[in-house]
Amino acid sequence: MNVATDLLVVGGGITGAGIALEAARRGVAVMLVEARDFAWGTSSRSSKLVHGGLRYLRQGQVGLTRESVRERGRLLREAPGLVEPQRALFGHYAGRSPGRRTMALGLALYDAFGGERTRAHHDGAETLRLAPHIGACGLLGASTFLDAKTDDARLVLRVLHEAERHGARVVNDAGVERLLRDGSEVVGARIGGAGFSGEVRARVVINATGTWADGVRAELGAAPMLRPLRGSHLLFPLWRLPVAQSVSLLHPRDRRPVFATPWEGAALVGTTDLDHGEGPEREPAITAAEVTYLIEALAHAFPALRLTAADAISSFAGVRPVVDAGTGAPSEAAREHVVRTEHGLITVTGGKLTTFRVIALDALRHAAPRLEALRGIGARGGDVQSRAPVFAAASPGPVLARVAPPLRERLLGRYGAHAEAIVAEAGAGDLQRIDATPTLWAELHWALRHEQVRHLDDLLLRRTRLGLLMRHGAQSLLPQLQRPACDALGWSSADWSAECERYSGIIARCHSLP
Repeated sequence: MNVATDLLVVGGGITGAGIALEAARRGVAVMLVEARDFAWGTSSRSSKLVHGGLRYLRQGQVGLTRESVRERGRLLREAPGLVEPQRALFGHYAGRSPGRRTMALGLALYDAFGGERTRAHHDGAETLRLAPHIGACGLLGASTFLDAKTDDARLVLRVLHEAERHGARVVNDAGVERLLRDGSEVVGARIGGAGFSGEVRARVVINATGTWADGVRAELGAAPMLRPLRGSHLLFPLWRLPVAQSVSLLHPRDRRPVFATPWEGAALVGTTDLDHGEGPEREPAITAAEVTYLIEALAHAFPALRLTAADAISSFAGVRPVVDAGTGAPSEAAREHVVRTEHGLITVTGGKLTTFRVIALDALRHAAPRLEALRGIGARGGDVQSRAPVFAAASPGPVLARVAPPLRERLLGRYGAHAEAIVAEAGAGDLQRIDATPTLWAELHWALRHEQVRHLDDLLLRRTRLGLLMRHGAQSLLPQLQRPACDALGWSSADWSAECERYSGIIARCHSLP
């Protein structure tokens, strides 16, 4: 099948999703293709924080911090139930920096960017009431402040759903086989995969493939520009690492920041920051050295808990597409995004999850000379759509109105206008939570029928996060999933067996501990 469109977006992570939404809402005909699954790469493997990044202030990246804080506030207002407030705590200890005054200066600037005072200081006794398991030896007190957290994969899917609502066509399992050229200019791509196969001709092609961006650019003879950095995480049962707020700590070995954050009923610990030497085609996994590093951080911050690697439920690793400056330690590499146009191909890479909307608008400014509908983006103050909410307001219908308010807000945040249908289609017991997680059986069944699930890892690692939140990748659920999965996806018994074997291998290689 061959098609023509205004804009072809290559890459189904948060950057590609944001570009598709911002272009489609302006009347541009958009097609987005993703080689594997939506949010398969970095966009489902982040630290789950929607934050300004205090450490960027220390590095002098004031503009990035200001932009991130403002976008954080916007997402908190526009996506309740998906982007949620998260208080953070940083303990102050005798002889350790940064001290209370230094932290207060940084947080004052942080609050000024957000237009709201959220910072507070607590003495030692108050700190131990807020975080009773942190180390008490030498504790002087703590600074607290407001940030936010999200389910990063569901954020990508919500943005994609919004793009589809505005007419965009989004397809996974559809990778670029080669770029199409008219002379030296890129005019489309040959796409191959189960989701779509054929040529897509486009007035503009945007390469939003993150870590894979250099691979697409290589076809044009462009030199690499990325420094892939791996960040790995561990998840623990919340009863084993009971944190009520995100606890920010500095690793005793190198003073890098590490977070322990309550997330989806578990405690998420990370991240590392290392040069990733393997190619982008191999799915990343935590290493034994990284496990040791994170356990050291926890032993230093929470000595009384005596946590070990055996306590962890699961692990995950992601690779950040950081633009290579050629110098410095990985944690010092700048997180700003970059946009380049080469032979008509627009490449956008780098940046932060929090600022996806800003990154999308910047990429579309580069496309504006060739797409009339985008011309206003480059104007002072942007066009009207630049100031519009990222997400359309979703109101509960008569079915959803009968659901308890916390669950109603969660479903509206994650699924928007589809939340009503999820509850309406739910069968007996489908609104029950699965194990100790906040995930409902209804969410699994909805994803199987409506969200382009092609493999079990799509369902259990990205449409839901059960594969991270339950031990052994939630494989205990597979007997209950066989019939609905086979019915919805047309799998035979042999297909099911192959999928189970495939999924078991992914969990063993990439989400268990080495």
